[in-house]
Amino acid sequence: MGKTGTLRFRHSQAIWVAALIAFLGTLPLATARWYLLPLLLVPLAVGVWAWRAGTDADRAGVRIRALLGERRIAWSEIVELASDPRGQAVARLRDGRTAALPAVRAADLPGLVAASGQPLGRSRPAPESRPTPERPDPAGD
Repeated sequence: MGKTGTLRFRHSQAIWVAALIAFLGTLPLATARWYLLPLLLVPLAVGVWAWRAGTDADRAGVRIRALLGERRIAWSEIVELASDPRGQAVARLRDGRTAALPAVRAADLPGLVAASGQPLGRSRPAPESRPTPERPDPAGD
């Protein structure tokens, strides 16, 4: 976690390197003709996306960041955290929709939950082990 108590999930730093190599490789082609100049925008956009996109989690909720925008989801709106078949983490929301969590893998889910400040699982005694008037609590002897 950072100084502010925010846990940040970002894509691999190798994407920046790939964007830089693609930019340098596109440079001779883009400068050959004026109408090819917009080709430089593609590796530039990939580099900005790699720098910006990801998921931030803190005690208030989750912030999903994309290339041009972001979305804030409070923990109270999240019903379930799970992973899809590819290992990408998703959040199921109260209204039934799902939100993909960029740069968060299935193995990162315990850390994501820990950033919320909530326990990982709410453990309650099984129904048959709860004390009832007919069966007093065995620990209370």
